[in-house]
Amino acid sequence: MADVIETAAGKAHRLKELREFLMSRRARVSPAEAGLPDGGARRRTPGLRREEVAVLAGVGASWYQWLEQGRDISVSPQVLDSVARVLRMGDAERRHLYRLAGLNPPAPEVPGDRGTMPEGLRRLIDTWMPYPAHIMDPYYNCVMYNDAAAAVLGMRPDQTQNCLVDFFTDPLYRSRSKSWERNARTVVAQFRAASAARPEDGGFQTLLAELTESSEEFARLWAERDIEDAGQIRKELDHPLVGLLCVESTAMRVPARPDLTIVLHTPLDEANTAAKLEWLASPEGRRGAMYPVAG
Repeated sequence: MADVIETAAGKAHRLKELREFLMSRRARVSPAEAGLPDGGARRRTPGLRREEVAVLAGVGASWYQWLEQGRDISVSPQVLDSVARVLRMGDAERRHLYRLAGLNPPAPEVPGDRGTMPEGLRRLIDTWMPYPAHIMDPYYNCVMYNDAAAAVLGMRPDQTQNCLVDFFTDPLYRSRSKSWERNARTVVAQFRAASAARPEDGGFQTLLAELTESSEEFARLWAERDIEDAGQIRKELDHPLVGLLCVESTAMRVPARPDLTIVLHTPLDEANTAAKLEWLASPEGRRGAMYPVAG
């Protein structure tokens, strides 16, 4: 497996798991489900026979037998995908098969209905109240945010709703963020890492062109070619109602929705931030928040 030094004991365990996993998946699939006639004869064991899996996957019967026996043989992603298809594996099962076979798994599949937001994610960011939280797609478009994000971070329907574009072009965001200069370099470096991981994705190129044209500061930082993984960022915000707020944003990926990133803002033990955020979310604080504030 790439970038991992595997011990003999570890390899033996992995191949044993491969054998048992394939046997269990084969037992689940009936001949009818695989498009085969069952002939009416009773089978000694449930599911498909090894020979049937081999034929349906387009591989040699001996080769598949060796694979299921956990022998140390060479495999390819194409063949594993064929086996996974015949055994009717889901995405998580297919990636597990890759790992057991000693290959790096493919990226998780993105649901076809990516425009639909899972209700669980809405509950998550609403439960994060009174602290700001929002959800972005791969291109930094904000697809969902809670009330605290609107009151504190200035997320509002009349903006572009692209977190990266707004960071550099929204004057309200810029005027309220006391940590803008320090964070700008990090934001650009993290965007470079995200776009470099998907070099053929036109969505990143479109966003890059828009940012380069609309912000000289972005263009200058982009030319420096810094790169950082996504992580935590300290933000200092100057809110007109409560003054200084110190929070830490944490970006987290959702395995079930690899196209989404959840950004949670946690109050730091400075400037009485937690109490101020609680007040802003209270009925009195909501009445006083005449204008949204970005940060």
